[in-house]
Amino acid sequence: MSGPLPSARAVEKPGPRGGLATEGRLARGVLIATALAFVGLFLVAPLITVFGSAFSRGFGAYWEALVESEALAAIRLTLLTALIAVPLNTIFGIVAAWLVTKYDFPGRSALITIIDLPFSVSPVISGLILVLLFGSRGWFAPVLEEYDVKIIFAVPGIILATTFVTFPLVAREVIAVMEAQGSQEEESALTLGASLPQIVWNVTLPKVRWGLFYGVILCNARAMGEFGAVSVVSGHIRGETNTMPLHIEILYNEYAFVGAFAMASLLALLALFTLGVKKMAEVAGRLRAVRRDAAEAPQQVVPTLGSVHS
Repeated sequence: MSGPLPSARAVEKPGPRGGLATEGRLARGVLIATALAFVGLFLVAPLITVFGSAFSRGFGAYWEALVESEALAAIRLTLLTALIAVPLNTIFGIVAAWLVTKYDFPGRSALITIIDLPFSVSPVISGLILVLLFGSRGWFAPVLEEYDVKIIFAVPGIILATTFVTFPLVAREVIAVMEAQGSQEEESALTLGASLPQIVWNVTLPKVRWGLFYGVILCNARAMGEFGAVSVVSGHIRGETNTMPLHIEILYNEYAFVGAFAMASLLALLALFTLGVKKMAEVAGRLRAVRRDAAEAPQQVVPTLGSVHS
């Protein structure tokens, strides 16, 4: 006669799951703490320092630093530069993405490399290139002097430098979305007799609108905060060719810390606003995708009792 069966607790052997779970929780805690420390040290602390220094002498001194004539000129020039550079890069990004993703032509790889060029070249080098091209001794200097056109140390040079530095941002976002979605819908529209403008406006742009929107937001943020290339071509003329980052540098070098940090806080607020708009767009995109998937999901037919018996 066999004895009683051992209980499940007696048969159960200790395994490594408990140790793995403990190690997993420990590793997760270490990673979270590291990420929070990094964010706090390199993002939150500088922002607190900027705003604390900007308001160190009260709101009155802060406001006076922002409404000063040279500060207002820097703000206007920064907004004007972004207002021109971002639409230009948006048009270029759409055209370049269409060419790269819809056609196979000689030089396609070279075009992709050229699009990525500003990512690999220092902004200071970009500014020097513009000086060599459009400066007083540059390649196009005779033509510019003949027509009395000034680019370097003037507003056109700032716009050119900003456009060059930021033009990959829109193109890269749109290219990634177009490659992921393919061109079947465009081919179907072409088969049905749609023209190229109709295909771009009614088919392609609605598909890539969120990628295009992200690219425009990133391009705008970079355009407003660009320093290196703009510093080379601007000439640092007060009230004329100083953008917000250049004005911050001048005030800081002159030990006008309240004015420098006030302008820096405004630039930080513009960047935070841009990131907030980007985040809201991402959330809205996910919500629309969820609603679209729910609307397209097939209706589940629940069998009734009568149908089961039949």
